[in-house]
Amino acid sequence: MPTVEARTHKMAIASIAVACAVLGIKYVAYWVTGSVALFSDALESIVNVVTALVALMAVRISARPADRRHQFGHHKAEYFSAVIEGVLIILAALMILHAAWQALREPRAFTEPWLGLAISGVATVLNAGWSWALITYGRRWRSPALVADGWHLFSDVATSIGVIVGLILAIVTGWQVLDSALAALVAVNILVAGWRVMRSSISGLMDEAVDGDIGRRIRAVISESAAGAIEAHDIRTRTAGRATFIDFHLVVPGAMSVADAHRICDRIEQALEAEIEGAEIVIHVEPEGEARHRGVVVI
Repeated sequence: MPTVEARTHKMAIASIAVACAVLGIKYVAYWVTGSVALFSDALESIVNVVTALVALMAVRISARPADRRHQFGHHKAEYFSAVIEGVLIILAALMILHAAWQALREPRAFTEPWLGLAISGVATVLNAGWSWALITYGRRWRSPALVADGWHLFSDVATSIGVIVGLILAIVTGWQVLDSALAALVAVNILVAGWRVMRSSISGLMDEAVDGDIGRRIRAVISESAAGAIEAHDIRTRTAGRATFIDFHLVVPGAMSVADAHRICDRIEQALEAEIEGAEIVIHVEPEGEARHRGVVVI
């Protein structure tokens, strides 16, 4: 069975192929209609191609084993990828706003609008399916790069649907100004999506602790598997891609031998690794005089 890293790598490669296909379809839709809103939709797909390439590079780097210079591994490479994606999304939004302003000053009539909308619909359906796959498997395999790419595609789907509905109104009512207005709305939505991608990645780079549910699971596992110890305190966690780093102080009876204390640590580590995928554990053993009478009480 392929490893998580191998499956993540294949998803990242497939994202490039999907992004290129969607870009081609959307550009054809713009070429058929001459709509600046569809042009903005196609322009965002160029960013999709670039971000898919960046995600692939990040996935490859993050899969590398720890080495002398990167002794905790290369997991955070995926966070840098997501930050780069956020910056590119913002640049695309600014380019779309410029195109919308130009179209507002010099409006152009649509050509073959219904055909163009049908073509754009095909690209939207393809994007929707792939964004769901990226988010679902990215979360399952704990890949920030895939999740970020998936959410970006999801925002692309939302804006594409908005563009299609809006252009139908523009065609029916004859209000050409809706074309430019829709392009501007696409840009605003892309800006919001870019900020969300960057914010989630910055959280990882700043070594935020695991969320509450995972934290409770960690504390429960320590309590249930540390028989022979007295307590665990100063539990700290952080995440980096697929890795979850856990360190804490374990208080044991002062008369306990080093070998016995080591066996307790091994048992805790095995339980945590079974419960928390990608767990990296460091345990500092202390004699009972160091007990804080807080933290995790051993059952």
